[in-house]
Amino acid sequence: MEILATVGYVALCVLLFSLAIAIHEFGHFIVALKLGLRVERFSLGFGPAIWKKTVNGVEYRLSWIPLGGYVSIPDVDPEGTKALEGEKTDGAAEPPRAAIPAWKEILVALAGPAMNLVLAVVLAVVLSLVPGANFGELPAVVGQVLPDGPAAAGGMRAGDKVLAVGGNPVATWTEMVTEVQLTDGRETEFRVARDGGELTLRIAPARDATTGACYILALSETNQTARCAMWMPARNPLKQLAFDAKQIFRVLKGLVTPKEMKATGKALGGPVMIAEQIYATVRRDVWDGLGFLRFLNVNLAILNLLPIPVLDGGLILFALVALVFRRRVPEKVVAALSMAFMYALLALMAFLIFRDSARSWRIHTYKPEVVNEAATPDPQP
Repeated sequence: MEILATVGYVALCVLLFSLAIAIHEFGHFIVALKLGLRVERFSLGFGPAIWKKTVNGVEYRLSWIPLGGYVSIPDVDPEGTKALEGEKTDGAAEPPRAAIPAWKEILVALAGPAMNLVLAVVLAVVLSLVPGANFGELPAVVGQVLPDGPAAAGGMRAGDKVLAVGGNPVATWTEMVTEVQLTDGRETEFRVARDGGELTLRIAPARDATTGACYILALSETNQTARCAMWMPARNPLKQLAFDAKQIFRVLKGLVTPKEMKATGKALGGPVMIAEQIYATVRRDVWDGLGFLRFLNVNLAILNLLPIPVLDGGLILFALVALVFRRRVPEKVVAALSMAFMYALLALMAFLIFRDSARSWRIHTYKPEVVNEAATPDPQP
């Protein structure tokens, strides 16, 4: 029965991840059709097709590389994308690209992230209406300081309320844990409230050799009302979405902050980490799993709007240049930039898959000589 349950959970995770991708591509697809643009292909995944079928002139396919998906819209997409479709043309001349207005390109590009946000809003509202869903976040208040750990060495005590880590304000235990990870093990200032006053502690987080995570060996106060779910900060839908956006923008800030770049890069995860996170949350609590799907959709919406060629934001940038300067960026330049960034993105995905797989292997094969539960850091007991 356990095997069947695992297979069922895996299938559910694949379905949830595919839903986030499909809804994004459907946004591009339906808006392009409504605007009268030529649509050739709707694909989940990249590369050669596992399955395909043509309906009303549009080829629908499932492809071998499950790292995303795309809609082939010749009048909008750069020609470089064709290299990722895994098939060669038969030598027939391609129909010329239509000179469509730049505003149509912008609408098509915005439609994908917009559909992710629509799904995120729907999930947030649905979750807010579920009576049995667990909501709430633990405050950044220390419930216990484990002996001989970084927190104890830095003078932290039970009852301390952490106000800021490294100058970055924190209000919840989740935010504090995030800031600890971004220290990369450097000695960092922790501003805490104690006995009606404030003081600054200097703590050097330790790094776990197996997981790579940083920790200070301090536990949060136990939540006495309900078990907090990781992706369920509040029943209010707006607060759920604000939580998602804040988490994502904090990572983006870390990527452009010199002293945090290295730690943020180490914390980034690819498809393997996303799949493991979906699986873990779904097995722990189905509603929490839907909360992670909500977060994933907000993530996809924001990241796809970054002004990078091959992402939706890059297409919007090129279209805005055409609107402002009344002159399009040459197609050869767009195609070259798109191809370069596409291969860079695939290389990054391959690297993240390798790194996440190696980390996952270390975690699942780690066998401590002595099991000491008290020494295991647990940010949410």
